[in-house]
Amino acid sequence: MTSPDNYLAVIKVVGVGGGGVNAVNRMIEEGLKGVEFIAVNTDSQALMFSDADVKLDIGREATRGLGAGANPEVGRTSAEDHKNEIEETLKGADMVFVTAGEGGGTGTGAAPVVASIAKKMGALTVGVVTRPFKFEGPRRTRQAVEGIDALREVCDTLIVIPNDRLLQLGDTSLTMMEAFRAADQVLHNGVEGITNLITIPGMINVDFADVRSVMADAGSALMGVGSARGDNRVLTAAEEAINSPLLESTMEGAKGVLLSIAGGSDLGLQEVNDAASMVQEKADEDVNLIFGTIFDDNLGDEVRVTVIATGFDGAKNAVEAPAPKAEAAPEPAVTPTPAPERASTSIFGEESDSSARHLRIEEPPHRGNAGGGDGLFTSSDERRADYRNDYRDRRDERGGDLDVPDFLR
Repeated sequence: MTSPDNYLAVIKVVGVGGGGVNAVNRMIEEGLKGVEFIAVNTDSQALMFSDADVKLDIGREATRGLGAGANPEVGRTSAEDHKNEIEETLKGADMVFVTAGEGGGTGTGAAPVVASIAKKMGALTVGVVTRPFKFEGPRRTRQAVEGIDALREVCDTLIVIPNDRLLQLGDTSLTMMEAFRAADQVLHNGVEGITNLITIPGMINVDFADVRSVMADAGSALMGVGSARGDNRVLTAAEEAINSPLLESTMEGAKGVLLSIAGGSDLGLQEVNDAASMVQEKADEDVNLIFGTIFDDNLGDEVRVTVIATGFDGAKNAVEAPAPKAEAAPEPAVTPTPAPERASTSIFGEESDSSARHLRIEEPPHRGNAGGGDGLFTSSDERRADYRNDYRDRRDERGGDLDVPDFLR
């Protein structure tokens, strides 16, 4: 007889290094369900304080359990020396999250080794890492850039959270401890938003194959989170996620989007439709949008929206694109093809397959964008103003300010 467990996706979250293990501890504290937690570190003492299901000390020979000393090479060789143990730990996983704080020794050096092993074993491999705060110094910043580049090569999808952006979300009295805890919370939100889509049944359900279709071999990805209460709460939370200050630059052309909307059982059909349609309009015209709802009455009247966007053109959407060479000849202008008249963007069409377990939106028409206009994620005041103008006629007065995001409460 086949075990019922065989029908469930096996998801493992691996925290690598001090920052990664701290993030895993935060996820455990927050009660993230449906995943197995693994802590990997060269610091034996730090592992002792972790509540992870599995603890892997990869520094007992190379560092005598005393840590990598902020040297990524030590982290890398330590992980390679324990390759067999890492493989055994990851065995059977359908999806592996590798989370780390970039810039140090173990997380920067060992995370790419862990991710490479996971992907070679056939698991959908997603990196969720932080870039260090500027005050942590130029050496950590330089090492973080190198570590992120190495991790991008071996992950299906890589989400990078720039810690400096967290400073824009808090007040001037934010302490260092609060800042690092906020960074951990963002990592938690990213992992939770994806895993909940898979592990928690909803009225609009998403399965593992849906998530794989968006995230497999997708390269760099963006994550936005938002929450709101009161009137127009879903649309407000979706706007907050799409315009997240965590995003370093304007992005456009996302060809894959995971959209998770979590709220109480009173979640309204029309408000969900409006939010999903708005996200659809911001994406590429051929977007593969995987959309799921999660009912959790513990949220009260709060709604949480998580957006993961993938499938960007690397040349057009690089976060830190190099300046163009002076001698390069300009490309000839191309006259844009007029955009077709947009059909209804309602996600609840008149014809639907009642047997479908999820709702897939794949061919929304796209507004003309010859001038490099709205992308899926906008960070400038101008684009934010454009968005508000676009939707002003569709919404009632909100009656209050946007809620503070979850991870800064």
